[in-house]
Amino acid sequence: MIFESQNIEFKESWRDEYLKWICGFANAQGGRLYIGMCDNGEVCGVENAKKLMEDIPNKVRDTLGILVDVNLKEKGGKEYLEVITDAYPYPISYKGQYHVRSGSTKQELKGVALDQFLLRRQGRTWDSVSLPFLKLEDLDKVTIDLFRKYAQRSGRMEEGALQDNNQYLLEKLRLFEGEYLKRAAVLLFHPDPEKYITGAFIKIGYFRNDADLIYQDEVHGNLFQQVSVLMDLLTTKYLKALIRYEDIQRVEELPIPRGALREVILNAIVHKDYVSATPIQISVYDDKLMIWNCGVLPENWSIETLLSKHGSRPYNPDVANVFFRAGEIEAWGRGIERIVSVCREAGSKEPEFRYDGTGLWTIFEFKKTTQETTQETTQETTQETTQEKFLKRTELQDEIIHYLQAHPYATRKELTDSIPNATENGVKYNLSRLQEIGILRRVGSTRYGHWEVMAGKK
Repeated sequence: MIFESQNIEFKESWRDEYLKWICGFANAQGGRLYIGMCDNGEVCGVENAKKLMEDIPNKVRDTLGILVDVNLKEKGGKEYLEVITDAYPYPISYKGQYHVRSGSTKQELKGVALDQFLLRRQGRTWDSVSLPFLKLEDLDKVTIDLFRKYAQRSGRMEEGALQDNNQYLLEKLRLFEGEYLKRAAVLLFHPDPEKYITGAFIKIGYFRNDADLIYQDEVHGNLFQQVSVLMDLLTTKYLKALIRYEDIQRVEELPIPRGALREVILNAIVHKDYVSATPIQISVYDDKLMIWNCGVLPENWSIETLLSKHGSRPYNPDVANVFFRAGEIEAWGRGIERIVSVCREAGSKEPEFRYDGTGLWTIFEFKKTTQETTQETTQETTQETTQEKFLKRTELQDEIIHYLQAHPYATRKELTDSIPNATENGVKYNLSRLQEIGILRRVGSTRYGHWEVMAGKK
């Protein structure tokens, strides 16, 4: 006995509206529609079976533009029909409507879901769509030059492409479609992607519990800037490093290995569904960090698929290609494997991965820092010299100090414009941090004063 499923549907009699079900099968994995069968799978029979064998194929051809096989069946002296529909590689519509079989139901595609379906059927992805109003001069030249630096270091691009002009470089990166730049170019190299793509930023918050938000930040800018600023925020503001000593050497360890943290961030950015207009969201607690990305798993994939050996199926392949050329990610679907491997090598707990239909969760759990440990850490940190703090500064802090040593009267805007990959929020936070730990001092008024570096060169 057979039952209704992804590929099987029962109907007691024929109605022309059932062409929608055939349309749904054609737009999914194909399937079989049985006419003259009850919902429980028992044959109830159908009248005029032989006439329907001629009418149904003609109606399918004229309305849907496809061909189906119609077979006459018999059981217990009752006739019924089997309508076999193949899966079609291009989209099939029923009077301008697009239907698809999902599970044991038929759904009409609309809005974002329809856009994604039509793109997939054309062999395209969202990030490959061109933007006619976007010009090459709109992109951030500093970030493009930064990409050149990364790609040269990774060795994943021809030297000639890196030495040529920006037009040729972006053409080699497949970021042009004809004369127009693609959406991927906006995300990767525009100074303000949100001008074109709503929700193309990251929210991060520190929570005492699910209902008690202590402080929060937003990370804006292009994707290369977001990675840099977010790593800086997480490692200097949100995650508390544990301190230990190896003989006389002081060692600070984050509760999450840096390599694993960076890999998770890159995965979230590359695989995000930017159609959703919802930012990536990161929640940090005393004992865990949760990253939510409104991404979509490939069809028929599950968390088990991600955790096992699998091919590379990036949701935004043009974005992924640029990060690969920059040496930031691999191209073999090894992101999850690398995260787990880094955690194991560091002796940290492996993260948990969840997919709930709204998006993908990555959850790092770690040992809660006790009050006693926090007090000891605070005392030890207080006893550090300014020079020791100076030596442990982040990359962005290093760039700020280097620039201010040469330009002590620089404004925050000048710093943001002059430092590659910097954002105004990142510069603002790190200026405050450098003053807090005694490395920088503001001399004079806010408007007419200047910056003074309080420690020697790194």
